[in-house]
Amino acid sequence: MNTTANARRLTAASLALAGIVFPGIAMAADAPAIDTGDTAWILTSAALVLFMIPGLALFYGGMVRSKNVLSTMMHSFVAMGVMTVQWAVIGYSLSFAEGNPFVGGLDYFLLSGVGNQPTPGSTIPHSVFMIFQGMFAIITPALISGAVAERIKFGPYVLFILLWGTLVYDPICHWVWGPGGWLGAMGALDFAGGTVVHISSGVSALALVLILGRRIGYPHTAIKPHNLGLTLLGAGMLWFGWFGFNGGSALAADASAANAFVVTHLCAATGAVAWMLAEALHRGKASALGFASGAVAGLVGITPACGFVGVGGALFIGATVGPLCYGAVVLKTRFGYDDSLDAFGVHGVGGSWGALMTGVLAVASIGGTAGLIEGGNMGQVGVQFISVVATFVYAFVVTFVLARVLDATIGLRVSEEDERTGLDLSEHGETGYDM
Repeated sequence: MNTTANARRLTAASLALAGIVFPGIAMAADAPAIDTGDTAWILTSAALVLFMIPGLALFYGGMVRSKNVLSTMMHSFVAMGVMTVQWAVIGYSLSFAEGNPFVGGLDYFLLSGVGNQPTPGSTIPHSVFMIFQGMFAIITPALISGAVAERIKFGPYVLFILLWGTLVYDPICHWVWGPGGWLGAMGALDFAGGTVVHISSGVSALALVLILGRRIGYPHTAIKPHNLGLTLLGAGMLWFGWFGFNGGSALAADASAANAFVVTHLCAATGAVAWMLAEALHRGKASALGFASGAVAGLVGITPACGFVGVGGALFIGATVGPLCYGAVVLKTRFGYDDSLDAFGVHGVGGSWGALMTGVLAVASIGGTAGLIEGGNMGQVGVQFISVVATFVYAFVVTFVLARVLDATIGLRVSEEDERTGLDLSEHGETGYDM
């Protein structure tokens, strides 16, 4: 979601739902009616974002060993069930109900009052806005799972994402996009989730890795992907679904959505090529995994900026975020942490870079705010920096404490025997391939 011109729709929808946030106030006479085109686009966008979940499952599933493919894919699929229920019961309310600068209240508990009425400042039904946002709440904790693949217990993982969504995702979502959220009030720009989705998940992945520890044999034993064909297919599905992720965040079928759609594609393509070139220069060969990873890095980098930058900004972000994330992935072995599928290296690093570059490259004619280059607006860069640091610190600390408590009470990591056997059999009693 954007926080300038288009964000006014979101703020109005969150703050002034007639008879919901303020039960005694009737709907304004000049409230816009539901627009069928806008509604159709956001419904389509919500479906596209949901389609990213099986895409993520394939993307991650292909990168692990064959004995862990089902377990890894289930980490994404189970979020479709668990986080949907969490969102309906309390997540949406904590994120978008009237509350304080840090978290929403309980006005929308169990989706109370969330119906199909048009909302002031928006041309889509409240229920459509809710379900579109719910797809973001599903995919964000699923992104974390890539960091801890091949060694986390399934049951504790499910409990972790449920608690993480409530304690980390919902408050940060409210900070940026909710009514009265403190980062949104400061003017932080995050069109579709650079801080809310990617930094929060990437940094939390790092915190969880530090609690869980490294896989057996890492980094001395080669741990190779078992099916990069699945990973490439998953990357393609993510790329496709991302048009709904970013374009739908305009909350209308308008010029803002069109710009987000175009720059999303350009940055993904540029990120893929840039990562591939960096890898070829460093290792002598360009890999399929590198191309897929670069595309995702480009998609991550443009997410916060897609409603504020034009073609030049998209090309610059893609050209820089690809090599930057590649470098972060290469350096992880030097630091000794085992981010299995590079959730921090791609989402944490890429999301941070994209958020900062939004302040540098923002164009007033596109998103209503001029950045450092166009308007000399160093203050916007400062606000973006604060939003990145605040999200980093909060997500890391809360996730670290949460993971520490869960590990000390119910245990997060499978036994050494189960890890060697593979989590498909030990955690689910089935295998991905019957040879």
